[in-house]
Parts: sequence; C-alpha cells; structure tokens
Amino acid sequence: MPRRAAPPIAEPDVLPRTFYGRDPREVAPDLLNKILLGPDGRAGRIVETEAYCGAIDAAAHSFRGRTARNATMFGPPGHLYVYFTYGMHWCANATCGDGTAVLLRALEPLRGLERMRLARPRARSDRELCSGPARLCQALGIDGADDGVDLLDGRLRIADDGTPPPREPAVGPRVGITRAVELPWRWYVPGNAHVSRP
Repeated sequence: MPRRAAPPIAEPDVLPRTFYGRDPREVAPDLLNKILLGPDGRAGRIVETEAYCGAIDAAAHSFRGRTARNATMFGPPGHLYVYFTYGMHWCANATCGDGTAVLLRALEPLRGLERMRLARPRARSDRELCSGPARLCQALGIDGADDGVDLLDGRLRIADDGTPPPREPAVGPRVGITRAVELPWRWYVPGNAHVSRP
C-alpha cells in the first residue's frame, strides 16, 4: 500500500482589519502568540506588546496631534507605524486608528533564523535575536521604508496560527518612556524566554 504524502502545513490566517480597529489596550494582549510574518521567510511569535492610546496617553507619539512623523497612526487600522529612536534604532507598531497603536516589543523566532542571525551578528544567542523592539526590527529587516505597510497584504503581515493568547497574560508598566510610566499597558507571555523585560 503506497504511503500517503503528509498534508502541507497550512499558512496561518492573516488577521482582518477589524482585529486592529479597537482600543489598543484590547489589541495589545490579543496580539500575544500571533505570528509576525516578515520577508524572506522570516517569522516570529509575538510575546510582548505595549499599548499607546493617542490623545489620552502622554507617552504616545500622537498625544499632541498629527505630524509628518506620526501620520501613519492617524490612518486606517492594521498598518505598520515605524519610527526611528535614539538616533539609531527602528521600532514597529500595529496601528489601531485615531492616533493609537501597539508597539511590538518582542518575538520568539520561528522561521528564517539564519537570516535573523545575519541581520543581528552581535546577538550572543537566539534568545537575543528579537527580545526588544529594536532587535526585532533588526532581525526582520524592518526600517523606515516599512512605515505605512498594510499588515493584511504587505511585506509584513500578522497572522493567527490557532495559538490563543495566554488566558492570564503578565501585565506591567511600559519600558523606555518618561511620561505616563505608571500605566500598566505592557503585556507579555508569562515564562517566555524571549520577553525583553520579564
């Protein structure tokens, strides 16, 4: 009897725009365990996020309104807002509309690790490839040219492979900000080694 070929591994379903068009404090924990699909087969599981809430959030880039830098945050939900920080690093956010967004803080690398290692030659281990927003962008080759990319059908997409978010995600204050530091708007997968700040 001939052996049956193994069924092909299905690609995860890309998240719909309605997923993003909500309060970022709902979107951020719901993004945990989703898959960020990058170029050249690179991909990682989202394990840490932060919400930025526009006009009610003094730490948000959009707190004082629309500028040339933050214009993507005021466009439709489900796009990538990419900004340059500290004069050396790129950071990537999923937009939620009306000047709000979710910062992608850390990934657990899944595919394309060789390309990630080439992009991050100073990483001492695979744990360090994507454990932080700047490292994540370096590992996946995200830069300013990706600002405004549509996460539904662009070069970078976010998808669901059926792994649910943690039932009780860990929660804490956001990292690397000087305003609204008391707000517990950072979520992460408990016990995951790839989280940037456990």
